[in-house]
Amino acid sequence: MFVKREIVERLRRQYPAGTRVELVRMNDEQAPPIGTLGTVTGVDDIGSIMVSWDNGGSLSVVYGEDLCKKVD
Repeated sequence: MFVKREIVERLRRQYPAGTRVELVRMNDEQAPPIGTLGTVTGVDDIGSIMVSWDNGGSLSVVYGEDLCKKVD
């Protein structure tokens, strides 16, 4: 899947490393439960938000497929 550079840069501004997020939707059998909190470690070159989940997992939130939201 090709994601435009502008979208990747926007995601990097919106989700800098250290941002806290909550999982809303993830289409993966190994996904953490919906509502799991985590800390963003970065955004890769295809726009996936890399997250260190509080339950110990590290699955990325895939742009256009999965969904997370910022939390305070």
